Amino acid sequence: MSDLLRVSELGKAYRVYGSEWARLARWFYLPIKPKEEHWVLRNINFNVGPGEAVGIVGENGAGKSTLLKMITGTLQPTEGRVLLGGRVSAILELGMGFNPELTGRENARHSAGLMGFGAELVDGVIDDIEAFAEIGAYFDEPVRTYSSGMQMRVAFAVATAFRPEVLIVDEALSVGDAYFQHKSFARIRDFQEQGTSLLIVSHDRSAIQGLCSRALLLEGGRVIQDGRPEEVMDFYNAMIAEKENATLEIRHLDDGSVQTLSGTGEVRTEQIVLLNSKGQPSEFVDIGEQVTLRVIARAHKDIPRLVFGYGIRNRLGQVMYGTNTELMEKVLFDVLEDSLITFEATFTVDLGQGSYSIQTAFVSTGNHLDKNYEWRDLALVFNVVNLRRPHFEGFAWLEPEIRSSLS
Repeated sequence: MSDLLRVSELGKAYRVYGSEWARLARWFYLPIKPKEEHWVLRNINFNVGPGEAVGIVGENGAGKSTLLKMITGTLQPTEGRVLLGGRVSAILELGMGFNPELTGRENARHSAGLMGFGAELVDGVIDDIEAFAEIGAYFDEPVRTYSSGMQMRVAFAVATAFRPEVLIVDEALSVGDAYFQHKSFARIRDFQEQGTSLLIVSHDRSAIQGLCSRALLLEGGRVIQDGRPEEVMDFYNAMIAEKENATLEIRHLDDGSVQTLSGTGEVRTEQIVLLNSKGQPSEFVDIGEQVTLRVIARAHKDIPRLVFGYGIRNRLGQVMYGTNTELMEKVLFDVLEDSLITFEATFTVDLGQGSYSIQTAFVSTGNHLDKNYEWRDLALVFNVVNLRRPHFEGFAWLEPEIRSSLS
Protein backbone atom coordinates (compact mmCIF):
# COMPACT_ATOMS: atom_id res chain seq x y z
CA MET A 1 0.00 0.00 0.00
CA SER A 2 1.15 3.56 -0.62
CA ASP A 3 0.31 4.66 2.96
CA LEU A 4 2.56 3.29 5.69
CA LEU A 5 -0.32 3.34 8.17
CA ARG A 6 -4.06 2.98 7.72
CA VAL A 7 -6.48 3.13 10.63
CA SER A 8 -10.02 2.10 9.71
CA GLU A 9 -13.11 2.33 11.94
CA LEU A 10 -10.95 1.66 14.97
CA GLY A 11 -12.61 1.38 18.35
CA LYS A 12 -11.90 0.13 21.86
CA ALA A 13 -14.48 -0.74 24.50
CA TYR A 14 -14.02 -2.04 28.03
CA ARG A 15 -16.80 -4.44 29.00
CA VAL A 16 -18.09 -5.84 32.25
CA TYR A 17 -19.99 -9.15 32.18
CA GLY A 18 -22.38 -10.57 34.70
CA SER A 19 -20.22 -13.63 35.29
CA GLU A 20 -17.00 -15.29 34.20
CA TRP A 21 -19.11 -17.81 32.25
CA ALA A 22 -20.60 -14.96 30.22
CA ARG A 23 -17.12 -13.59 29.52
CA LEU A 24 -15.90 -17.04 28.48
CA ALA A 25 -18.92 -17.49 26.19
CA ARG A 26 -18.08 -14.19 24.52
CA TRP A 27 -14.61 -15.55 23.69
CA PHE A 28 -16.35 -18.23 21.63
CA TYR A 29 -18.40 -15.54 19.83
CA LEU A 30 -21.67 -16.44 21.52
CA PRO A 31 -24.15 -13.50 21.46
CA ILE A 32 -23.79 -12.57 25.14
CA LYS A 33 -24.38 -8.91 25.93
CA PRO A 34 -22.12 -7.25 28.50
CA LYS A 35 -23.52 -5.87 31.73
CA GLU A 36 -21.64 -2.61 31.16
CA GLU A 37 -19.83 -1.21 28.14
CA HIS A 38 -17.55 1.84 28.04
CA TRP A 39 -16.12 2.99 24.71
CA VAL A 40 -12.75 4.71 25.01
CA LEU A 41 -12.36 5.20 21.25
CA ARG A 42 -14.74 4.78 18.33
CA ASN A 43 -14.84 5.37 14.57
CA ILE A 44 -11.19 6.43 14.26
CA ASN A 45 -10.10 6.78 10.63
CA PHE A 46 -6.89 8.23 9.20
CA ASN A 47 -3.97 7.39 6.91
CA VAL A 48 -0.31 8.33 7.21
CA GLY A 49 1.98 8.42 4.17
CA PRO A 50 5.76 7.91 3.96
CA GLY A 51 7.67 10.71 5.66
CA GLU A 52 4.49 12.32 6.98
CA ALA A 53 4.50 13.55 10.58
CA VAL A 54 1.17 13.60 12.42
CA GLY A 55 0.67 15.07 15.87
CA ILE A 56 -2.06 13.73 18.13
CA VAL A 57 -3.43 16.13 20.73
CA GLY A 58 -6.25 16.11 23.22
CA GLU A 59 -6.98 16.37 26.90
CA ASN A 60 -6.12 13.62 29.36
CA GLY A 61 -8.58 10.75 28.92
CA ALA A 62 -9.31 11.58 25.28
CA GLY A 63 -7.91 8.19 24.16
CA LYS A 64 -4.50 9.20 22.77
CA SER A 65 -2.41 6.54 24.50
CA THR A 66 -5.04 3.87 23.84
CA LEU A 67 -4.90 4.69 20.13
CA LEU A 68 -1.12 4.38 19.99
CA LYS A 69 -1.17 1.08 21.88
CA MET A 70 -3.61 -0.38 19.36
CA ILE A 71 -1.47 0.84 16.47
CA THR A 72 1.63 -0.83 17.94
CA GLY A 73 -0.27 -4.03 18.71
CA THR A 74 0.16 -3.95 22.48
CA LEU A 75 -3.62 -3.57 22.85
CA GLN A 76 -6.24 -5.32 20.76
CA PRO A 77 -9.05 -3.22 19.28
CA THR A 78 -12.69 -4.05 19.88
CA GLU A 79 -13.56 -3.11 16.32
CA GLY A 80 -11.85 -1.88 13.18
CA ARG A 81 -8.32 -2.58 12.03
CA VAL A 82 -4.81 -1.19 11.69
CA LEU A 83 -2.76 -1.84 8.54
CA LEU A 84 0.99 -1.21 8.69
CA GLY A 85 3.31 -1.11 5.70
CA GLY A 86 6.58 -1.43 7.61
CA ARG A 87 8.32 -1.84 10.94
CA VAL A 88 7.09 0.23 13.88
CA SER A 89 9.29 1.54 16.66
CA ALA A 90 7.56 3.09 19.65
CA ILE A 91 8.30 4.85 22.92
CA LEU A 92 4.94 4.68 24.67
CA GLU A 93 5.87 4.78 28.33
CA LEU A 94 9.11 5.83 29.96
CA GLY A 95 11.32 2.79 30.51
CA MET A 96 8.58 0.42 29.32
CA GLY A 97 10.06 -3.08 29.23
CA PHE A 98 13.20 -2.08 31.13
CA ASN A 99 14.24 -4.33 34.00
CA PRO A 100 15.37 -2.02 36.83
CA GLU A 101 17.92 -4.56 38.04
CA LEU A 102 19.65 -4.84 34.66
CA THR A 103 22.13 -2.29 33.38
CA GLY A 104 21.38 0.12 30.57
CA ARG A 105 23.52 -1.97 28.23
CA GLU A 106 21.73 -5.20 29.18
CA ASN A 107 18.32 -3.54 28.81
CA ALA A 108 19.33 -2.10 25.44
CA ARG A 109 20.28 -5.58 24.18
CA HIS A 110 17.09 -7.08 25.60
CA SER A 111 14.82 -4.37 24.16
CA ALA A 112 16.44 -4.55 20.72
CA GLY A 113 15.97 -8.33 20.80
CA LEU A 114 12.28 -7.91 21.59
CA MET A 115 12.06 -5.59 18.58
CA GLY A 116 13.15 -8.53 16.41
CA PHE A 117 16.84 -7.84 15.92
CA GLY A 118 19.34 -10.67 16.26
CA ALA A 119 22.36 -10.64 18.55
CA GLU A 120 24.75 -9.92 15.69
CA LEU A 121 22.80 -6.86 14.55
CA VAL A 122 22.54 -5.59 18.12
CA ASP A 123 26.28 -6.04 18.64
CA GLY A 124 26.79 -3.82 15.60
CA VAL A 125 24.83 -0.90 17.06
CA ILE A 126 25.32 -1.18 20.82
CA ASP A 127 28.22 1.28 20.73
CA ASP A 128 26.08 3.71 18.74
CA ILE A 129 23.30 3.37 21.32
CA GLU A 130 25.75 4.11 24.13
CA ALA A 131 27.19 7.10 22.27
CA PHE A 132 23.78 8.59 21.44
CA ALA A 133 22.44 8.18 24.99
CA GLU A 134 25.46 10.01 26.45
CA ILE A 135 25.03 8.80 30.03
CA GLY A 136 28.67 7.80 30.50
CA ALA A 137 29.50 5.08 33.02
CA TYR A 138 25.83 4.82 34.01
CA PHE A 139 25.26 2.75 30.86
CA ASP A 140 26.74 -0.17 32.81
CA GLU A 141 24.85 0.58 36.02
CA PRO A 142 21.39 -0.78 37.00
CA VAL A 143 18.49 1.18 35.53
CA ARG A 144 17.03 1.61 39.04
CA THR A 145 19.79 4.17 39.63
CA TYR A 146 18.72 6.25 36.60
CA SER A 147 16.85 9.52 36.59
CA SER A 148 13.80 9.76 34.32
CA GLY A 149 15.89 11.77 31.86
CA MET A 150 18.54 9.04 31.69
CA GLN A 151 15.88 6.40 31.09
CA MET A 152 14.53 8.58 28.29
CA ARG A 153 17.97 8.82 26.68
CA VAL A 154 18.49 5.06 26.61
CA ALA A 155 14.93 4.29 25.51
CA PHE A 156 15.08 6.75 22.61
CA ALA A 157 18.56 5.58 21.58
CA VAL A 158 17.36 1.97 21.44
CA ALA A 159 14.07 2.77 19.65
CA THR A 160 15.92 4.70 16.94
CA ALA A 161 19.06 2.54 16.65
CA PHE A 162 17.57 1.17 13.41
CA ARG A 163 15.49 3.46 11.22
CA PRO A 164 11.84 2.34 11.43
CA GLU A 165 9.18 2.90 8.79
CA VAL A 166 6.90 4.31 11.50
CA LEU A 167 8.14 5.99 14.69
CA ILE A 168 5.68 6.57 17.53
CA VAL A 169 6.47 8.80 20.50
CA ASP A 170 4.02 9.33 23.38
CA GLU A 171 5.02 12.37 25.49
CA ALA A 172 8.28 10.63 26.43
CA LEU A 173 10.54 13.35 25.06
CA SER A 174 9.00 15.86 27.44
CA VAL A 175 11.07 14.47 30.34
CA GLY A 176 14.37 14.92 28.52
CA ASP A 177 16.67 17.89 29.00
CA ALA A 178 16.77 20.63 26.36
CA TYR A 179 20.03 19.39 24.83
CA PHE A 180 18.75 15.84 24.34
CA GLN A 181 15.41 17.08 23.00
CA HIS A 182 17.26 19.02 20.28
CA LYS A 183 19.36 15.94 19.52
CA SER A 184 16.30 13.68 19.37
CA PHE A 185 14.32 16.04 17.14
CA ALA A 186 17.32 16.23 14.77
CA ARG A 187 17.34 12.43 14.47
CA ILE A 188 13.57 12.38 13.92
CA ARG A 189 13.87 14.96 11.11
CA ASP A 190 16.68 12.93 9.54
CA PHE A 191 14.48 9.82 9.61
CA GLN A 192 11.60 11.79 8.09
CA GLU A 193 13.80 12.84 5.17
CA GLN A 194 14.53 9.16 4.59
CA GLY A 195 10.82 8.28 4.53
CA THR A 196 10.00 7.45 8.16
CA SER A 197 6.48 8.40 9.23
CA LEU A 198 6.02 9.94 12.67
CA LEU A 199 3.15 9.83 15.14
CA ILE A 200 3.74 12.01 18.19
CA VAL A 201 1.53 12.72 21.19
CA SER A 202 2.49 15.94 22.92
CA HIS A 203 1.06 18.95 24.73
CA ASP A 204 4.03 20.96 23.46
CA ARG A 205 2.68 23.23 20.75
CA SER A 206 6.17 23.99 19.44
CA ALA A 207 6.99 20.30 19.07
CA ILE A 208 3.76 19.57 17.18
CA GLN A 209 4.13 22.57 14.87
CA GLY A 210 7.87 22.18 14.42
CA LEU A 211 7.79 18.48 13.50
CA CYS A 212 4.35 17.83 12.06
CA SER A 213 2.62 18.70 8.82
CA ARG A 214 -0.74 17.59 10.21
CA ALA A 215 -2.48 17.14 13.55
CA LEU A 216 -5.44 15.18 14.89
CA LEU A 217 -7.51 16.39 17.85
CA LEU A 218 -9.17 13.70 19.96
CA GLU A 219 -12.12 14.54 22.17
CA GLY A 220 -14.38 12.01 23.84
CA GLY A 221 -12.77 9.13 21.99
CA ARG A 222 -13.34 10.58 18.51
CA VAL A 223 -11.36 12.65 16.03
CA ILE A 224 -12.99 16.07 15.96
CA GLN A 225 -10.29 17.94 13.99
CA ASP A 226 -7.82 16.80 11.32
CA GLY A 227 -5.82 19.54 9.64
CA ARG A 228 -2.84 21.90 9.73
CA PRO A 229 -1.10 21.87 13.13
CA GLU A 230 -1.54 25.58 13.84
CA GLU A 231 -5.27 25.44 13.09
CA VAL A 232 -5.81 22.32 15.21
CA MET A 233 -3.77 23.73 18.12
CA ASP A 234 -5.70 27.02 17.96
CA PHE A 235 -8.97 25.11 18.12
CA TYR A 236 -7.68 22.91 20.96
CA ASN A 237 -6.58 25.87 23.08
CA ALA A 238 -9.86 27.66 22.49
CA MET A 239 -11.79 24.48 23.31
CA ILE A 240 -10.00 24.19 26.66
CA ALA A 241 -10.78 27.80 27.49
CA GLU A 242 -14.44 27.39 26.60
CA LYS A 243 -15.22 24.25 28.57
CA GLU A 244 -17.21 26.26 31.07
CA ASN A 245 -18.93 28.89 28.96
CA ALA A 246 -19.05 31.10 25.89
CA THR A 247 -18.66 30.37 22.23
CA LEU A 248 -16.08 28.99 19.87
CA GLU A 249 -16.19 30.21 16.27
CA ILE A 250 -14.19 29.04 13.26
CA ARG A 251 -13.77 31.46 10.36
CA HIS A 252 -12.34 30.58 6.94
CA LEU A 253 -10.40 33.59 5.69
CA ASP A 254 -9.94 34.68 2.09
CA ASP A 255 -6.33 33.44 1.96
CA GLY A 256 -7.41 29.90 2.88
CA SER A 257 -6.32 30.08 6.51
CA VAL A 258 -8.62 29.29 9.42
CA GLN A 259 -9.17 31.77 12.25
CA THR A 260 -10.27 30.62 15.70
CA LEU A 261 -12.32 33.10 17.73
CA SER A 262 -13.55 32.36 21.23
CA GLY A 263 -14.79 34.14 24.33
CA THR A 264 -17.85 35.34 26.19
CA GLY A 265 -18.19 38.36 23.91
CA GLU A 266 -18.22 40.80 26.83
CA VAL A 267 -15.30 42.55 25.10
CA ARG A 268 -15.04 42.62 21.31
CA THR A 269 -12.31 43.93 19.02
CA GLU A 270 -13.56 46.61 16.64
CA GLN A 271 -10.27 47.51 14.95
CA ILE A 272 -6.75 46.16 14.78
CA VAL A 273 -3.97 47.74 12.75
CA LEU A 274 -0.18 47.68 12.52
CA LEU A 275 1.32 51.15 12.01
CA ASN A 276 4.76 51.53 10.47
CA SER A 277 7.45 54.02 11.57
CA LYS A 278 5.59 56.78 9.70
CA GLY A 279 2.37 56.08 11.56
CA GLN A 280 0.71 54.57 8.48
CA PRO A 281 -1.11 51.20 8.35
CA SER A 282 1.12 48.69 6.60
CA GLU A 283 1.24 45.00 5.81
CA PHE A 284 4.99 45.19 5.11
CA VAL A 285 7.61 46.32 7.62
CA ASP A 286 11.38 46.42 7.42
CA ILE A 287 13.64 44.46 9.74
CA GLY A 288 14.52 46.71 12.68
CA GLU A 289 11.66 49.14 11.98
CA GLN A 290 9.70 50.52 14.93
CA VAL A 291 5.99 49.76 14.63
CA THR A 292 2.87 50.19 16.74
CA LEU A 293 0.14 47.61 17.17
CA ARG A 294 -3.15 49.42 17.81
CA VAL A 295 -6.17 47.47 19.02
CA ILE A 296 -9.51 49.16 19.68
CA ALA A 297 -12.19 47.18 21.52
CA ARG A 298 -15.58 47.81 23.10
CA ALA A 299 -16.85 46.54 26.44
CA HIS A 300 -20.36 45.12 26.15
CA LYS A 301 -20.72 44.68 29.92
CA ASP A 302 -19.10 46.16 33.00
CA ILE A 303 -15.68 44.56 33.32
CA PRO A 304 -14.14 44.68 36.83
CA ARG A 305 -10.66 43.69 35.65
CA LEU A 306 -9.36 43.72 32.07
CA VAL A 307 -6.05 42.34 30.78
CA PHE A 308 -4.96 42.73 27.16
CA GLY A 309 -2.41 40.36 25.65
CA TYR A 310 -0.90 39.77 22.24
CA GLY A 311 1.49 37.33 20.61
CA ILE A 312 3.46 37.29 17.37
CA ARG A 313 3.67 33.95 15.59
CA ASN A 314 5.51 32.75 12.51
CA ARG A 315 3.83 31.00 9.58
CA LEU A 316 4.09 27.65 11.42
CA GLY A 317 2.22 29.09 14.38
CA GLN A 318 5.25 29.13 16.70
CA VAL A 319 5.21 32.04 19.13
CA MET A 320 8.03 34.52 18.50
CA TYR A 321 7.00 36.79 21.37
CA GLY A 322 4.03 37.30 23.64
CA THR A 323 3.11 39.46 26.63
CA ASN A 324 0.13 41.02 28.38
CA THR A 325 -0.76 44.04 30.47
CA GLU A 326 -0.70 42.04 33.69
CA LEU A 327 2.94 41.17 33.13
CA MET A 328 3.58 44.82 32.27
CA GLU A 329 1.61 45.98 35.36
CA LYS A 330 -0.89 47.97 33.28
CA VAL A 331 -4.18 46.23 34.13
CA LEU A 332 -7.40 48.21 33.63
CA PHE A 333 -10.00 48.15 36.43
CA ASP A 334 -13.72 48.93 36.47
CA VAL A 335 -14.25 49.26 32.72
CA LEU A 336 -17.85 50.40 32.15
CA GLU A 337 -20.26 48.93 29.63
CA ASP A 338 -20.03 50.51 26.16
CA SER A 339 -16.57 51.92 26.89
CA LEU A 340 -14.18 52.07 23.96
CA ILE A 341 -10.69 50.87 24.94
CA THR A 342 -7.55 51.53 22.89
CA PHE A 343 -4.35 49.57 23.46
CA GLU A 344 -1.11 50.46 21.72
CA ALA A 345 2.08 48.42 21.84
CA THR A 346 5.18 49.96 20.23
CA PHE A 347 8.13 47.69 19.50
CA THR A 348 11.04 47.14 17.12
CA VAL A 349 10.59 44.37 14.57
CA ASP A 350 13.78 42.39 15.15
CA LEU A 351 12.46 39.43 13.20
CA GLY A 352 13.68 37.55 10.15
CA GLN A 353 12.06 37.79 6.74
CA GLY A 354 8.73 36.06 6.41
CA SER A 355 5.04 36.13 7.14
CA TYR A 356 3.81 36.59 10.72
CA SER A 357 0.45 36.76 12.45
CA ILE A 358 -0.77 38.45 15.61
CA GLN A 359 -3.10 36.84 18.11
CA THR A 360 -4.92 38.98 20.67
CA ALA A 361 -6.68 38.28 23.93
CA PHE A 362 -8.92 40.13 26.35
CA VAL A 363 -9.07 38.26 29.66
CA SER A 364 -9.47 38.89 33.37
CA THR A 365 -6.10 37.50 34.46
CA GLY A 366 -2.77 36.59 32.89
CA ASN A 367 -4.24 33.60 31.01
CA HIS A 368 -7.39 32.75 29.09
CA LEU A 369 -8.47 29.88 31.34
CA ASP A 370 -10.19 32.02 33.99
CA LYS A 371 -12.40 34.61 32.27
CA ASN A 372 -11.92 34.73 28.53
CA TYR A 373 -13.72 37.73 27.04
CA GLU A 374 -12.19 37.34 23.58
CA TRP A 375 -9.36 35.25 22.15
CA ARG A 376 -8.60 35.86 18.49
CA ASP A 377 -6.04 33.94 16.44
CA LEU A 378 -4.84 35.34 13.08
CA ALA A 379 -6.20 38.73 14.15
CA LEU A 380 -3.75 40.39 11.76
CA VAL A 381 -1.15 39.15 9.28
CA PHE A 382 1.94 41.11 8.24
CA ASN A 383 5.16 40.52 6.33
CA VAL A 384 8.70 41.35 7.36
CA VAL A 385 11.07 42.32 4.52
CA ASN A 386 14.80 42.99 4.51
CA LEU A 387 15.56 46.40 2.97
CA ARG A 388 18.74 47.43 4.82
CA ARG A 389 20.34 44.46 6.57
CA PRO A 390 22.91 41.90 5.34
CA HIS A 391 21.31 38.57 4.46
CA PHE A 392 20.87 36.20 7.43
CA GLU A 393 18.96 33.04 8.29
CA GLY A 394 16.38 32.45 10.99
CA PHE A 395 13.42 34.09 12.69
CA ALA A 396 15.27 36.76 14.68
CA TRP A 397 17.58 39.67 13.86
CA LEU A 398 20.40 39.40 16.40
CA GLU A 399 22.99 41.74 14.99
CA PRO A 400 26.44 40.62 16.15
CA GLU A 401 29.68 42.47 16.63
CA ILE A 402 32.28 40.03 15.31
CA ARG A 403 35.92 40.31 16.24
CA SER A 404 38.81 38.23 14.96
CA SER A 405 42.53 38.14 15.44
CA LEU A 406 45.58 36.35 14.11
CA SER A 407 48.58 35.36 16.13
